[in-house]
Amino acid sequence: MTGTKDGERAILSRARDALRLEAAEVERALAGCLDAWPLPAGLREAMEYSLLAGGKRLRPVLCLLFARLFGLGAAAAMPCALALECIHTYSLIHDDLPAMDNDDLRRGRPSSHRRFDEATAILAGDALLTDAFVLMAGTRGVPPERVLEAVRAVSAAAGSAGMVGGQFLDMRYTGKAGIGWEQLAAMQALKTGALLRASCLAGAMLAGADPEGIASARAYGEALGAAFQIADDILDATGAEERLGKPVGGDAAGGKPSCVAVLGLARSRHLARAGADAAIAALRGRAGETADLLRGLALYTVRRLE
Repeated sequence: MTGTKDGERAILSRARDALRLEAAEVERALAGCLDAWPLPAGLREAMEYSLLAGGKRLRPVLCLLFARLFGLGAAAAMPCALALECIHTYSLIHDDLPAMDNDDLRRGRPSSHRRFDEATAILAGDALLTDAFVLMAGTRGVPPERVLEAVRAVSAAAGSAGMVGGQFLDMRYTGKAGIGWEQLAAMQALKTGALLRASCLAGAMLAGADPEGIASARAYGEALGAAFQIADDILDATGAEERLGKPVGGDAAGGKPSCVAVLGLARSRHLARAGADAAIAALRGRAGETADLLRGLALYTVRRLE
């Protein structure tokens, strides 16, 4: 990082362009990732409806970039990258359900349970979560012990000590007064941060990064996850529905605690930028185009607010 506004803008611009290119590569691979096994037609339609609905593809891109940072090519890391997007998509389908957040819009169109029905949405999410590990198990050109390490990291992030636990706490905190910042931050670290951290870790693990590299990937992912969720809270309070592709103001209307509600807008913006800065600091001493792209992605996380 140059520390200058012009240098920051240049890195941000390159990162945006690279994110689009990387996301397009993921998009092409996603289009055929369910072809390897037979699926009931209606179930496949529901799975692909949500999986192929677009989005930033941030989690698979992070996996690919961290694999590349430590010397592993996209072809070897792609099954894990696709699995991460399947898991993320499952979580969106289930989060939107009437028993959860009860949202009718996702990525600019009707949520899965609105487009199909509630049972189909639940099963589509279940299938995406489970099939994600079929994809990861199909990784080729990587020592099996590295694949197992990555599977362990991703499954832990998706389970009770990660996304599921975070969603449980989110439901418990909804409508409850007196939720403080420490409780909220811990919940968000599970619900959102865990899979972002695992995306970074999985790429580094597949590539055989040394302990210092694994620690760097973990620190980057944790800081980015915190910044990303705080930025989402801010956008929910201040953004536009047509830009975000989902309803805004849902946190306040649904009685959900958010960073903005707990700390206020100014403090939330400060913490989002601090998280991005911490992610960038985790890459200190790492040179090259890939490291610069990761720094740019950290900037992009908070520049979405502008």
